[in-house]
Amino acid sequence: MALIQTVDIFPPAVDDPYEYGQVAAANSLSDVWAMGGEAKLAMNVFMFPESLPHEDVHNILQGGYDKVREAGAIVVGGHTIKDPIPKYGLCVAGFVHPDRILRNNGIRPGDALILTKAIGTGVLTNAERGGLLTPAQHKELVSTMAQLNKYASDVVLRHEGVHACTDVTGFALLGHSYEMCEGSGCTIYIDSSSVPLLSVAQEYAAMGLVPANAYRNRKNLEGKVQIAASVSESLTDLLYDPQTSGGLLYAVDAKQVDRIMEDLKKVVPEAAVIGYADTLSDHPICVF
Repeated sequence: MALIQTVDIFPPAVDDPYEYGQVAAANSLSDVWAMGGEAKLAMNVFMFPESLPHEDVHNILQGGYDKVREAGAIVVGGHTIKDPIPKYGLCVAGFVHPDRILRNNGIRPGDALILTKAIGTGVLTNAERGGLLTPAQHKELVSTMAQLNKYASDVVLRHEGVHACTDVTGFALLGHSYEMCEGSGCTIYIDSSSVPLLSVAQEYAAMGLVPANAYRNRKNLEGKVQIAASVSESLTDLLYDPQTSGGLLYAVDAKQVDRIMEDLKKVVPEAAVIGYADTLSDHPICVF
């Protein structure tokens, strides 16, 4: 038995307290599934001002509790502290067999890459703050951020040939792809037309609603990413867009990818094969 221990907190990504609690908890739990484990115990980590209404405090914690319960884990306590800006998340303990730990650097030449959630949450969160999202667009945003990666993990781990995994969060799809191939002797090739996008995310990106951290991600990857001239600037921005509670990025044996995708689509229809790995070229990441 191996122990997986992780902690993550962040300020509100949405205005509704219950939705915020759900999203923060789903995000905190993801690292356990990214390592091939099962979440078992969680502790609340919560910072908030004394002026925050008691009902809001309750709803944030209730949102987190409900997601932990959905994950098959239990909340066993936590810690609070006064702070002017609310920040909430979980410290999570999970377990995995030592021989079945998934690391983010086990990628091999010839592997196919699977992404389990659509991207664009950073851009849409900016649009939400600007009051631009319709109710349907807001629902899609919250739904994807609150969706547990447990369901994708449960399906993928039933198959052989799963070599590496990482969750796609603040460093964006390209940043976490680089994290996956760094030091592996591989280049990752991403087919930009296959990357699943949240509806209207590209439209809002073209309007300039791109988070500041997207530009930091771009700067951090300078010289490491080659993007074809045919890829639009708005789509490029989404590839650098920091994700809140994003999906899992798997590297799997190409011979197994069709079987995995057949099962995966039943629980996460937005999952897609977005590229492949090959031997190292001039750039660790190539987007076409």
